Amino acid sequence: MDPVELFHQVVATVPAYGRFLAEHGVDAGKIVTPADFAQLPMTTKDNYTRRHPLPDLCRDGVIGDMIAVSSGSTGVPSFWPRSASDERLIAERFEEVFRDSFAARERRTLAVVCFALGTWVGGLFTVSCCRHLAERGYPITVVAPGTDRREIARVLPELAPHFDQVVLLGYPPFLKNVIDTEDLPWADWDVKLVTAGEVFSEEWRALVAERAGIADPVRGIASLYGTADAGVLGNETPLSVEIRRFLSGRPETARRLFGESRLPTLLQYDPGVRFFETHQGTLLFSGDNGVPLIRYHIADEGGLIAYGEMLDFVRRHGFEPDATGPERPFVYVFGRSHHTVSYYGANVYPENIAVGLEQPEVSGAVTGKFVLEAVEDERRDRHLTVTVELAPGEKPSEEVAQAVGASILAQLRRLNSEFAAYVPAPQQAPFIRLRAAGDPEYFPPGAKHRYTR
Repeated sequence: MDPVELFHQVVATVPAYGRFLAEHGVDAGKIVTPADFAQLPMTTKDNYTRRHPLPDLCRDGVIGDMIAVSSGSTGVPSFWPRSASDERLIAERFEEVFRDSFAARERRTLAVVCFALGTWVGGLFTVSCCRHLAERGYPITVVAPGTDRREIARVLPELAPHFDQVVLLGYPPFLKNVIDTEDLPWADWDVKLVTAGEVFSEEWRALVAERAGIADPVRGIASLYGTADAGVLGNETPLSVEIRRFLSGRPETARRLFGESRLPTLLQYDPGVRFFETHQGTLLFSGDNGVPLIRYHIADEGGLIAYGEMLDFVRRHGFEPDATGPERPFVYVFGRSHHTVSYYGANVYPENIAVGLEQPEVSGAVTGKFVLEAVEDERRDRHLTVTVELAPGEKPSEEVAQAVGASILAQLRRLNSEFAAYVPAPQQAPFIRLRAAGDPEYFPPGAKHRYTR
């Protein structure tokens, strides 16, 4: 993708972007080189998409033929128009996974969409992309039970025996929970997984592969990097998974590559479709979507690595990948910025938790400080965990913990419609840990407090 060419197309066709440039004193005619492009102001939800009428954000001021919805911390929805052309382009990411990892051109495949359905971006968009693959000649049949576990358990035994393989598409913790708890003959169905919305460990991949009877975790489980704003931006390939598995057992090597010892999702992307940049350890992208976006700051922590640079690095550290993949650059993603926690694909915001602690029935017992985490237990299941600082003189008690948990849950459901729609009801209640005021691990006096981990 030529970002300068895309920029001028957006200037010519998107009314809101011209106004945005005028507000920032930018003369579009002077943007002629990549260096000029890199000096353009970043766009965000707050400074761009939320400040203009929806039609003005679209090409020629015309809303596309379908709308997806995402919700932020206040529950106020963001609307993201789509068109069939957007879906066809993004279907190429699905095609790469189905073709190169799952051999779906030669195998009769049942695609079971387990993302949330309705206006939410995941489910119906995934259904559309899978049907585009069927139009391209892949022997794929789609069924969409969404997050209704009873429906998943009902349709799979009836349909799976008629296919060579079954592909489950959904959020990682949801798919794992279904595999763990539904008494179904997973190993008989040659199951594959496509996930999105969360970073998972390689231990998680190995464990879920074992429980689902997936013989080759490298080609049996693939993660997508998707956003409500622009669809799928990148996807795991067998090459990226092999490299990540190598790095997972070598945290110091991973630290040298990624700058941190924690392991991000590692994907490849098509630079002809998405133009990525980095800003202070976070990602920006540009792309021609239903809402065309220029230098859009999505605030995901991560970075970029060129194809040759990546292979040189792992070879220097003694690893020669078996997989051969597309010679495309890599993008790595640690997840949402430190202001949010991703849980079952929903963004959980500190503001949601704070409101729960401010309710009169609990506010007297706590200081209002907390730490929000998605903690993985020994079974590799994730739990939304909130560590709460008690008011001075207060002692931990089950009564206070229950009251705090109930208040937080009530406000999460009230304020965050994404949380209510994406997270299965049994997994919604947060686990509450109470700590004394000034606890040195979570609430050290004098330190700048971070509300998420």
